[in-house]
Amino acid sequence: MPSSQVNMFEAKSQLSRLVEAVESGAMAEIVIARNGKPAARLVPVQDPRPGIRLGLLAGRFSAPSLEGLDADNELIAAAFLGDGFSR
Repeated sequence: MPSSQVNMFEAKSQLSRLVEAVESGAMAEIVIARNGKPAARLVPVQDPRPGIRLGLLAGRFSAPSLEGLDADNELIAAAFLGDGFSR
């Protein structure tokens, strides 16, 4: 994939075309120059998530049972409602 250098005026007037060229892969990068000196690079955005990694922690943790989740209900209710709570 080639790269190219364009001046600031061309970049401003042809931005859509330049972005399309980089997005499509026709150009690897486009250098935008100000007064003949490189000032910025227009490059395609890399996908920040290269792939979905499901099951990364499989087997490392076990889900608590329903009884385990409900075991402290009375204690939690007492903390919120006081010792003499009623249902």
